[in-house]
Amino acid sequence: MDFNHFLSAYLKDPAYGGRRLYMDMVAQAKQAEACGYRGVTIPEHHLINILLIPSPLQMAAYLGAVTSRIELVTSVAVLPIRDMRVFAGEVIQASNLTDGRLVLGVGRGAFAYEVERLGVPYAELKPKFEESLAVLEALLTKEEVSWDGKYYKFDKLTAMPRPELPVTLMLAVMVPEGIEASARKGYHVQTTPLGAEHSVLMEQVNAFHRGKAAAPAGASSRLALQRGVYLAKSAEDARAKVEAAHDYYMRFDNLWSGPGIVEHGAIRPLPRKQTVEELAASIIICERDEMIDRLAVYAEAGIDEVIMSSNFGQPQEETLDMMARFASEVMPHLAGVKQKRVA
Repeated sequence: MDFNHFLSAYLKDPAYGGRRLYMDMVAQAKQAEACGYRGVTIPEHHLINILLIPSPLQMAAYLGAVTSRIELVTSVAVLPIRDMRVFAGEVIQASNLTDGRLVLGVGRGAFAYEVERLGVPYAELKPKFEESLAVLEALLTKEEVSWDGKYYKFDKLTAMPRPELPVTLMLAVMVPEGIEASARKGYHVQTTPLGAEHSVLMEQVNAFHRGKAAAPAGASSRLALQRGVYLAKSAEDARAKVEAAHDYYMRFDNLWSGPGIVEHGAIRPLPRKQTVEELAASIIICERDEMIDRLAVYAEAGIDEVIMSSNFGQPQEETLDMMARFASEVMPHLAGVKQKRVA
């Protein structure tokens, strides 16, 4: 099982500033490469102070210039807010500038607050995503593409320059039925249970394996699962980080399932139904021995890659230290753990 560090770009205090925030993310990417992580994952969100990377391809291109090995994964590029005729060329450019290390994770968007302010009705996200994905794949793999659909109508054109290396696609899906359908088609899949309990995670994992088992011969799709993960130094440190994660989810849930209250770009934290203790039982914020045991369950379940969401508002130096400790104290113990469970 591989590990990927999520550049979650959490601007808890807007006074911290975007320049410091993005330089922190760059430093974390360099640390991930130095410590042996498979890659880093780059989110995309707009108009809010969490997951705040408005241009994931721009960030990927920058990181490609300051790293040499790690994968640069978008999680995710939101297709319905873009014109695929423009985006296809941007993807090809970013792939070239990163020497083919770009992994293009794509999705439909998460928050009604932002997509509707960008001109896309929330109810149209799914159908517009599906057509956008079809258009994008056509533009990346064919020349002289024309289209006559609901959202795209255009005469023959060719995205330029042409890709020199295949662009790896991953679909972001959370609903088990969608995960299974995506894996059945041979796609790589990104998913997350967010802060939900382990049983929700296993429903997602089992759906992926059912779909992969029914995929065309030769398909080699991978499952990347994003989860809150932080290697604590002590029980007290673990408690503090879980409380910080709970505070983060007070903001996230406001947009994900709440009223979407945002003031001057900052999401208002709102009370949550899930307690701190319940969250601690779901995400993996703990000391070394417990972490190894809990992540071994993930490896045995057949999760190919864990996307570690570890930025909960703590100082940058703590994050960099944690990444190094995780690489030296946890990763070696999971290198040989084999899948035991297939749905």
